[in-house]
Amino acid sequence: MDNNKCNLKWLKWAKELQFLAQVGLAYTKDDFDKERFERIRAIAAEMMSLQSGLPLEQVQGLFCNETGFQTPKLDTRAAIFADNKILLVKEKNGTWSMPGGWVDVMQTIKSNTVKEVREEAGLDVEAVRIIALQDRNRHNQPPYAYNVCKVFVLCNVLGGNFQPNIETVESRYFGLDELPVLAEEKNNKEQIEMCFSAYRDEDWQVKFD
Repeated sequence: MDNNKCNLKWLKWAKELQFLAQVGLAYTKDDFDKERFERIRAIAAEMMSLQSGLPLEQVQGLFCNETGFQTPKLDTRAAIFADNKILLVKEKNGTWSMPGGWVDVMQTIKSNTVKEVREEAGLDVEAVRIIALQDRNRHNQPPYAYNVCKVFVLCNVLGGNFQPNIETVESRYFGLDELPVLAEEKNNKEQIEMCFSAYRDEDWQVKFD
């Protein structure tokens, strides 16, 4: 087994241990069991940190402060088109992505998509339909130590203009044959191709994993 497959296997085991530990902490009434589940979760966090390359403090912040039944995090990405080109925003590290981000508390999929576009691209949009729901770790690299459900949303522009902000430094429309260096952890060429297909197909059927 090559190193990459081995690391993915260890990461999968660590994620499952973390899930079982958190469920145990959510439902057990026994103080001794709570101590055991806390230790299992700590070991899982150490394994995740080692195999994913994420700092232990970041892994602990993502998981060890959560309570209740663990579920995937939500990420929305806006597909915005003009003249058969898609809008991408340039991040400070020089890579490009579709506007989007984590779904905030008190936000819906629709409202979060609109909010992220306003913050990252300076545009007011309406979210008109869902293109796809994807398990991030099945489509994007590198794998994360936690599960993410990515929601791709087709949007129409109502107005606005780009202004540099704390997250992005530029926005531009690109044809499918002229894509820049992408932020692969957020969106890849295959996902952008999918959005182009949805944009061109009025009878598009939502894809989901």
